[in-house]
Amino acid sequence: MQDRPDPDALLQRIQQEQAQQQRGRLKVFFGACAGVGKTFAMLSAARAAQTQGLPVTIGVVETHGRADTDAQTAHLPRLPLRALPYKDRTLPEFDLDAALAWGAEHPEGLVLLDELAHSNVAGSRHPKRWQDAEELLAAGIDVWSTMNVQHLESLNDIVSGITGIRVWETVPDQFFDAADEVVVVDLPPDELLARLKAGKVYLPQQAERAAANFFRKGNLLALRELALRRTADRVDDEMRAYRRASSTTPEAVWPNREALLACVGTGDNAEKVVRSCARLAAQLDLPWHAVHVETPEQQGQSATLHPQVERTLKIAQQLGAAACAVLPAAQPAQALVRYAREHNLVRVVMGRSTRRWPWQATLAEQIGQSASDLDLLQVGALPGRDAATDRKAPRTSTAAPRAAFWPGYIAAALACCIAAVIATPLANVLELTNIVMLFLLVVVGVALRFGRGPAIMAAFLGVGFFDFFFVPPRFNFAVSDAQYVVTFAVMLVVALVVGQLTAGLKVQAEAATEREHRVRSLYDMARDLSAALLPEQVAEIGARFITGEFSAGSTLVVADDDNRLQVLPGGTAPVDMAVAQWAFERGEPAGRGTDTLHSSPTLVLPLKAPMRIRGVLVVAMPQHQGKGQLPGVEPRRLLQTCASLLAISLERIHYIDVAQKSTVQIESERLRNSLLSAISHDLRTPLASLVGLAESLAIVQPPLPAHQQELTGAIQQSAQRMSALVNNLLDMARLEAGAVQLNKAWQPLEEVVGSALAACAPAIAAHRVEVTLPDDLPLLQIDAVLMERVLVNLLENAAKYTPADTTIHISAQPQSDAVALTLTDEGPGLPKGREELLFEKFERGTRESATPGVGLGLAICRAIVQAHGGSIRGDTILNAQGQPAGARFTLLLPRGTPPTDLGTDADATSEV
Repeated sequence: MQDRPDPDALLQRIQQEQAQQQRGRLKVFFGACAGVGKTFAMLSAARAAQTQGLPVTIGVVETHGRADTDAQTAHLPRLPLRALPYKDRTLPEFDLDAALAWGAEHPEGLVLLDELAHSNVAGSRHPKRWQDAEELLAAGIDVWSTMNVQHLESLNDIVSGITGIRVWETVPDQFFDAADEVVVVDLPPDELLARLKAGKVYLPQQAERAAANFFRKGNLLALRELALRRTADRVDDEMRAYRRASSTTPEAVWPNREALLACVGTGDNAEKVVRSCARLAAQLDLPWHAVHVETPEQQGQSATLHPQVERTLKIAQQLGAAACAVLPAAQPAQALVRYAREHNLVRVVMGRSTRRWPWQATLAEQIGQSASDLDLLQVGALPGRDAATDRKAPRTSTAAPRAAFWPGYIAAALACCIAAVIATPLANVLELTNIVMLFLLVVVGVALRFGRGPAIMAAFLGVGFFDFFFVPPRFNFAVSDAQYVVTFAVMLVVALVVGQLTAGLKVQAEAATEREHRVRSLYDMARDLSAALLPEQVAEIGARFITGEFSAGSTLVVADDDNRLQVLPGGTAPVDMAVAQWAFERGEPAGRGTDTLHSSPTLVLPLKAPMRIRGVLVVAMPQHQGKGQLPGVEPRRLLQTCASLLAISLERIHYIDVAQKSTVQIESERLRNSLLSAISHDLRTPLASLVGLAESLAIVQPPLPAHQQELTGAIQQSAQRMSALVNNLLDMARLEAGAVQLNKAWQPLEEVVGSALAACAPAIAAHRVEVTLPDDLPLLQIDAVLMERVLVNLLENAAKYTPADTTIHISAQPQSDAVALTLTDEGPGLPKGREELLFEKFERGTRESATPGVGLGLAICRAIVQAHGGSIRGDTILNAQGQPAGARFTLLLPRGTPPTDLGTDADATSEV
């Protein structure tokens, strides 16, 4: 049964494989520094993949003017870059939306995304390029990228200490480790310096500065070693994952990379073993583990871990052990060998030990006999001590076992006396072999009830009583037949073996019962937490569990959306907010029993949920535990598991609340759209009548007096403004409902611009409008009516928010796959920080304004442009002094290939 696969591990592996099938694959070309040829290697591999029929496109590639790298891009298609304004210029940036659209058309496609650690220009969807890659991978698109070792988050400070140059663009180690494939692109330092001198890395002036600063040979050697070591770590992790997946019980250690295993005992020599292993690991730059095997004998002596072992494992954590574990097992050698093979640990460091019995092998000999592939390193005893002293140290009993020492032995003696009394009148009826069985039964009962020591005493007393009272001659220890000596020996051996096995099974059964009780308690807690709907209920369930398992008080402190800690009512543990804030901010335990703020009377555990830290759990241990003491390893793990369950439950409640609010918002939005649609339809008829009556009054004969004509004009203007507002409301409701059907046709953009200018001529009469359209402007497949509505809204906005006699400029510029239409004015610009918010419904530049409107114009523009597959954005134009000098709206409309029988008759620059 030991080789049976773990069902949870199998389920987790299946889920990971399913998620991996839906996710794109990431391949990283990894190098020590710039110039080693990462981009060239990526492009070469991409061209080879293209020749095999794989769809490949360049998302963004930085060649830095290198001719050989430019040549590799000749036959690879490119996605158009997105132009983003930055300060007083425009910078090209990777277009994530275009890559997603290309990936939707090419499900097996591959996107080349150079410089994974690049920081995107402000205004991009993500601040970092690796986040763009993450979205592409989530959409099922394969990504190839490049990066240098100095861009790894964990090595950033090390590289800056070596080179003296801090790199601010980094990639999280988790994202790098999650890559499906990492290709190391390496180049010897001398060859790289020669490439740098030849101008193949930077321009001559830049190359001289680089060679004098970053590209020193010492720096290159150190960076090369870091890159190779980091890749070796990744390969080692992949190898161990393969071993775990391919076999539940590895048969041998693969010495591909050395790692150390420190065997922690209960003697005083354990600390020396750990410290020696830590020093050896530091000298060899190797990872190491610290493991203690808890035997049934040790479990029977105390419910908690041995204090020496607890202290030694804590020292191992402080010295940098990769893992510290406690393994319950009856055979320490087998448990250590199994752990070493599972984690591929080549060297075993342990203390010297002596034989308890002449025929019994030491722990080192047992390991050597069962695992010849492991290297054993034995550490000598501390000065003034020997191995025998250290070996006997664990058997020093504590106060609690001494209190239960004599009753067990007294009970064993009484049980043997009672058995002798019961068997005496039966001596003439029963055979001596049956009387022997009676004494063996006493040994079994004593072992079950009182353990190993009293059972051994019962075995010797049973042999003595049997000889004295029942073996002839009776009532003395003389033996008339020498064969009874064999009987006594067999009886004693059987009694000792049965007592040992029974006591061992009793200890194991008690340990299994304790673990089963803990698992059941966790199950009950998880079941109750799954039904909790309020944080107060979570706190109550957690307090009930901790009180039942540890007889301790607890208080739950949760964080709100602004990361402010709030104490939930009903807690029974005092809360020190300074300790709680420290543990929350750093995500580490603090308070009693830890190395941080240990003078606090409570233990504070962070509530780590999958998305974020949700708060802290404050636990007040019973007063009978000494200051700074905590339960053993198993109870401490139970506390950590309890904190994890509480955190997950709090996060579940948070997202339930978010989902409920989103549902209410969606329903409110639907009802509002329905109301707007109904009101708009009902208002259009009376408004049309009002506009018609106002126009009739304007042409009535004889003409109305001047003041009445002025009132008639005001009525007509107000009615027309109200009609335009109603039309906007109705259009917005129809766009939200998806009821608008595009009537696309190949249209010249000049005609759409001209009709829009004619439609809003009264509104822009006080402004100058300049239109600049190039002659080579292509036809666009658009809905001319809706696109005219977009331009009308933009022109009316410009007229409303800019002073009279200013200029409104309309221009267009063809791009590789789109046409950029730009409208600028000379007004106050857009509110800073609210450029994107203005495209939301009912959003205006200022909440209270005398300018008419309800904030729907730009929302309608974005909805129509997005329905055409384009995009629209707005920004503020700054003058030489950095002050706002106008607003600019840019529309990107996709271009296609019009039929060959259509032509264009574009106009040149004109002024209206």
